Amino acid sequence: MTKDPVQHFFKSNESDLLVQPILDSLEEQAANADLTRSVSSEVTEKLRGSDVMRMPATSELGGIESSILQMGRELEAVAARCPSTAWCLWNHLAVFHLFVGTLGPEHEGFLKEIVDKGQWVSFPAGAGSGVYGRLEDNEVVLNGKATFGTGSRYADHCGVVFAVVDDNDEPVRPMDLRFSIVSTSVEGLKIDPTWDGSGLRASATDDLHYSEVRIPLDRCVQWYGANRAESLRTVPVINHRYREDWVGISDLWLGWMAAGLVRRALQEVASSTRERRVIMGGKMVEKPAAQLNIGRAAALLSSARAAVENACAELDERVATNTVPDEADYLRQMSVVSMSVEQLAEAMRLLERTQGGNGLREGGTFERRYRDFRAMPLHINVHQDRVTHQLGRFVLDIERDPF
Repeated sequence: MTKDPVQHFFKSNESDLLVQPILDSLEEQAANADLTRSVSSEVTEKLRGSDVMRMPATSELGGIESSILQMGRELEAVAARCPSTAWCLWNHLAVFHLFVGTLGPEHEGFLKEIVDKGQWVSFPAGAGSGVYGRLEDNEVVLNGKATFGTGSRYADHCGVVFAVVDDNDEPVRPMDLRFSIVSTSVEGLKIDPTWDGSGLRASATDDLHYSEVRIPLDRCVQWYGANRAESLRTVPVINHRYREDWVGISDLWLGWMAAGLVRRALQEVASSTRERRVIMGGKMVEKPAAQLNIGRAAALLSSARAAVENACAELDERVATNTVPDEADYLRQMSVVSMSVEQLAEAMRLLERTQGGNGLREGGTFERRYRDFRAMPLHINVHQDRVTHQLGRFVLDIERDPF
């Protein structure tokens, strides 16, 4: 018998990964991270300053310039051990890509400093955010709140989108939206640990409060807003890679995280099923329903993983050939992952069904992984309602909604 049939079926060589040296410590602290709602400082400090943080940066910035596929494989391995840590690393990789495209060549020196130090970045700008900037000479004074700052407590810098206000502290019209990067240690910035979700408990997806925070005006640029993806196809960029929109890339990496989590859940359920007894002492492994459910879960995972891998390869090919992405490319990578994550959600439901009442009674790692997984299909970037609605409008050749 194969020692681990799941690992044999889903071949994945982790020996060449940049995160390989810390995979064991990631897994060792995962349960406690979930319990305490904080990733181990040992883990965060092993990541900070490492080449793992430099993966999304190109050679112009002193980065590793890892492929989108390679970074997906790194996230798959991390999510299989500790989804909260993976969520924070995923956020850093995706938003750094956004920051480089947004700030552009004129801020190459500042971006290179972040890369050289292997620092973390975060981007709190979710629903309910409202940050305003008052212009004073060569500075901007920020006030307000930014939400959904995944990993902010672990980060060295945070991106901020703000609306410029007039002398009466009212947003100027037409709206003047700008973007900058702020050190998390700056005076007047408070990180409020508000994330109390049922999953990804250590992801530190918190609120940030700005109170008279001063930043240099020359480190601010216009914010693209709703036409961000379109604008990045034409504006000057540090490297062609940054013409790819960060939302589509984040979707691809979220697909890898979901696949890694489900693979580990499948391994554990398959292992426990081989040992379990049912009522009257029968062997669970001999029950046709258990075989069917686990087999179907494995097939769903195989299909989803292959689709995401192919979508990553397609994007990497565009980067290698300096091909500018278009709207169809952007929507295709989002829709592939949206459907793949739905497949993975069905796989998790089948695994839960297979465990039955004993699975609920025993708790264990599956319960934690299932809670963490639930956040993935719900994320706005891959949310089925949003993605399929946008794709439907594109296919019907009618104007898409801004978001």
